[in-house]
Amino acid sequence: MTRPAHQAEGQVAYLRGLGAEPVCLPLLEIMPTGEEDGADYQQCKRCMLDLDLYDGVIFVSPNAARIGADWIDQYWPQLPVGVRWIGIGQQTCDALEQFGIHAWHAEGGFDSETLLADPSMQSVATQRFLIARADGGRDMLADTLSQRGARVDYAHIYRRVCPAYSTDIIQSTIYAQPLSAILITSGQALQNLLTLSGSTDAGLAEIRIIVPSARLAELACSLGFTRIRVAQGPDDRSIVEALLPA
Repeated sequence: MTRPAHQAEGQVAYLRGLGAEPVCLPLLEIMPTGEEDGADYQQCKRCMLDLDLYDGVIFVSPNAARIGADWIDQYWPQLPVGVRWIGIGQQTCDALEQFGIHAWHAEGGFDSETLLADPSMQSVATQRFLIARADGGRDMLADTLSQRGARVDYAHIYRRVCPAYSTDIIQSTIYAQPLSAILITSGQALQNLLTLSGSTDAGLAEIRIIVPSARLAELACSLGFTRIRVAQGPDDRSIVEALLPA
């Protein structure tokens, strides 16, 4: 189980209900952007103050939804009118709903490509969008909207940090016990796994990897993993069901 600790509870409960023994090793720490982050913090503040000037605000993940809602609450006791709230995938919209933000997501997928393929996102010339995300995310969404004539701003509202595990912890968690699979839900988590373990040696490469998308499967393959299975989606049920025999 490699999701950030606050996001892994559902998977842990699901696996235990099936009689499995989940082992948790979060490969990402989610750090909300603060004053110590300088320019990123000031940019977030400017974007939040100007929130009513945007035609749409796009949250790229449940983490972006949760942290973004906290930002919005600081500056907007009541949500600005006329703004279209957009989530990447159902999970992101569900996270926003918990804060009273009724968001829309494109049907048929849970990634930026699905959003960009939606008919409502084709004729966006002169529209203004804010993308709430982590520092260092993919630029494809913003680049495509810009090519379609939209004006796009980023609010880097959090950072994804590689945890500082000791070699002993990595050794005892990954190598000292037989693992049936490693559940990976982001490219950065996969990269952090290699950083922490040192390399994709034979022992690590032969462990089954469960990922939520073909794009992440391609990355895992390029990094040397040989046993990769793609789940039907990023939600807990889909990820866990990918562990079951076909």
